[in-house]
Amino acid sequence: MGRAWNMVAHATNIPQDAFNVFAICNEIALITENTESALVLKLYSYWRSSASYRLRIALEMKGVAYDTISIDLHPEVKQHQSDAYRRLNPQMRVPAIEVDGEVIGQSMAILEWIDETWPEPSLFPDDPVDRLKARAFADTVASDIHPLNNPSVLAILRNQLGADKAATSRWYSDWIQLGFAALETQFKDGDTPYLFGDCPTIAEICLVPQIYNARRFEVDLTAFPRLVAVDAVCQSHVGFRAAAPEMFKPA
Repeated sequence: MGRAWNMVAHATNIPQDAFNVFAICNEIALITENTESALVLKLYSYWRSSASYRLRIALEMKGVAYDTISIDLHPEVKQHQSDAYRRLNPQMRVPAIEVDGEVIGQSMAILEWIDETWPEPSLFPDDPVDRLKARAFADTVASDIHPLNNPSVLAILRNQLGADKAATSRWYSDWIQLGFAALETQFKDGDTPYLFGDCPTIAEICLVPQIYNARRFEVDLTAFPRLVAVDAVCQSHVGFRAAAPEMFKPA
């Protein structure tokens, strides 16, 4: 025990052995506090970005504090293409996180990192096969559906290929319905609140933002009752509510 603690023990007449325990506990608490506060997480995000939405859900579920830095993707602003953001993130996409001065992108990789850094509650089911299924579900959304409907793709359809609004809307809807049809078939017989039991996983973290996008583009979801039902359950979860796009919409 340090000299300062010895002086306090002498001044307060606390027995040395008892004060040793007191001092150690306080020093451990200080170390823990400093370790937690040292990790300042910054999230570069856009309120309507579904990939950003995924990370907000995961962070809110785990109760992790983070600072949101808005990067405006609106076609009339294109802040993600600015020189300042390009220097931070050469991919010029959101989301990205900044930890200890380093900026890293790709939402699915970041989700894995979040779960490794803050293990509870887990973003994955306990059973190894269910973990595989949850990852496959999430990747169906993140790799098969979402990239084809990314704003950069839609911009090429409009500006380079001459697609009108009706054509781009049909493109958007077709890819969502194709992906959701496969997922609905795989999970239509589920009888649990969430896809893998009583708790949400990475599967719901990817599903809910995609359903948000589907509704925004007026995609017909009547053929996917199981997916819609799971989304409805998620809307009552505090983590999903706190991460909703409307909570981050600019004033």
